[in-house]
Amino acid sequence: MAQHALARERLFALRETIARLEGRPAPALAAAEREALAEGRKTRQERTLPPLPFGVEFLDGALEGGLPLDAITEFRSALSRDAGAASGLAMAVAARLQKREADAGRLLPLLWIGDAVGTLEAGRPYAPGLRDFELSPERFLHAAPRKLDEALWLAEVAVESAAFLAVIFEVRGNPVHFGLTESRRLSLRAHAARRPLFLVRQAGAEEASSAALRLHVEPAPSALRSLPDGSKLSGSIGNPIFCLTLEKSRNPAPLSFLLEWNPHECEFLPVAEPNLVRPPGEQSAHSGAQLPASANGSHSPQAMGALLAFERAS
Repeated sequence: MAQHALARERLFALRETIARLEGRPAPALAAAEREALAEGRKTRQERTLPPLPFGVEFLDGALEGGLPLDAITEFRSALSRDAGAASGLAMAVAARLQKREADAGRLLPLLWIGDAVGTLEAGRPYAPGLRDFELSPERFLHAAPRKLDEALWLAEVAVESAAFLAVIFEVRGNPVHFGLTESRRLSLRAHAARRPLFLVRQAGAEEASSAALRLHVEPAPSALRSLPDGSKLSGSIGNPIFCLTLEKSRNPAPLSFLLEWNPHECEFLPVAEPNLVRPPGEQSAHSGAQLPASANGSHSPQAMGALLAFERAS
């Protein structure tokens, strides 16, 4: 059945290519226009879909209001070890969108589609972790297709159905079967259905795509957890902090910044600089801080001292 669906999608892609060469609207967009006119609603060009703001003034200004909700937004991690940060940012954005829609009385579910290779490397979403990010597990669906082609087909159908608040598609690296053509098909369907697709790319390089926005995501050191009286809880880890670089947008210049996610308030907070100050005797949670400097300075490792040689057992 999946093979028939893939053949049908290839046929749709060819029709869209022919329509674009002939200067006509793509069939998916034309169908959406006809449906809008039949229902007496405004056409797609006449309607405006409000973006999803981060709630951070300088970032929303650079993004012209926030994340587009009828296009592809890509969260890219360059290294495998940073895949959790990219997934975490996607979950935080989805939680913010879910809260806004729930306040308006719309309770559509979210769909997370995990590529088989990406799932093996980074694991599956964890229900208690979803709650920590203020997501509702009862409105969170997870799909794990066996092949990338099946995952792509599912992503296109899910976005086009408009049955989900957002579709999160996780893929590892830069696979050959997910290039500009496939990205274009996803973008057309998101635009026609007026639904966002969040692409989480693990350990991937920059490449040409139809994403309206691409953010490079890295983890940043977290501060100590704050107590109600304003003090810090020693030995604790606070809210997650993301180091973001705006790689693709309408903003002509790269923009790098730090954002903290507060799941209790469901909001992002700007961070001026990472808080690396620890109480006396408190070790940092950052593993790299335990390594000595590679120079003959004050932080060089101490001599090993006397050695005791044991006799061989044989």
